[in-house]
Amino acid sequence: MTVRIAVLDDYQSVARRYGDWARLPVETEVTVFTDTVTDHDELVRRLEPFDVVAAMRERTPFPRRLLEALPNLRLLVTTGERNKAIDLDAATDCGVVVSGTGNGEVPGRPWGPTAELAWGLILAVTRNIPAEDRNVREGAWQRTVGIELARRTLGVIGLGRLGGQVAGVGLAFGMNVIAWSENLTDERAAEAGVRRVDKDELLRSADVVTIHQLLSKRTRGLIGAGELDLMKPTAYLVNTSRGPIVDEAALQAVLREGRIAGAGIDVYGEEPLPADDPWRTTPRTVLTPHIGYVTEGTYEAFFADTVEDIAAFLDGQPVRVLNA
Repeated sequence: MTVRIAVLDDYQSVARRYGDWARLPVETEVTVFTDTVTDHDELVRRLEPFDVVAAMRERTPFPRRLLEALPNLRLLVTTGERNKAIDLDAATDCGVVVSGTGNGEVPGRPWGPTAELAWGLILAVTRNIPAEDRNVREGAWQRTVGIELARRTLGVIGLGRLGGQVAGVGLAFGMNVIAWSENLTDERAAEAGVRRVDKDELLRSADVVTIHQLLSKRTRGLIGAGELDLMKPTAYLVNTSRGPIVDEAALQAVLREGRIAGAGIDVYGEEPLPADDPWRTTPRTVLTPHIGYVTEGTYEAFFADTVEDIAAFLDGQPVRVLNA
């Protein structure tokens, strides 16, 4: 009997390039979808025939309602080591095994791709790199004045693995680095070489605020209108974590009104951005399309491990099971 496999949300058509799908048994059939379906009924119709679904991160959520509507589903693979958009309890109740993958992180490497992108955005927005690139191509010369980072203050919201990596680069640039999160201790801050402050002090003091927290009920809307009002008019905000951590409408308003200097944004409340999304016309921004994790190494890990997960499951020995 043919095992039908769906690979979802492959926006860039890279799944077949980075995954060795030929190693799967001959009685498997792989279908790759390059678009995202958000309507529940349409998604059920699309996925109902498949025994295995490979999801790209959180692009397509799998709540209980959807899982219960897919009686043929036996294995759900998510790229990465966790996925808050999958109801693991519901998957267990429905008899669906959920497996994860590696994320391309190299042990001992001082920082990862998302931390690298955060610094790309910090440099791009503080030195007006995209604008000056356009200026040169249009025949102009030196139209903006950026800021130097040495001796400025970097405020890191969330000093976990990624936040710690970003803080380390800030120290290398000669910045004064401060940090806050709800459970941050003085000991953890000292270990990272930074100073712990409260959230309001961080927002008032920082020349660059960078966010590195997981999205949860606690962090949704963490940076709202009140928090943005605390920031200096010369300060910049960078978000490479999740869009809903920041009140997007409030941030767009302060940018349009010039109440902060700029923002570098990689993540959004709705992805991909609709054609008429306000972000597309918001000034003082550098925008990237959620590419913090989009690198060769990450995709190699994602799709190699996805194929390995499927092969192991079909062999009766599932690996990297998240709902064991």
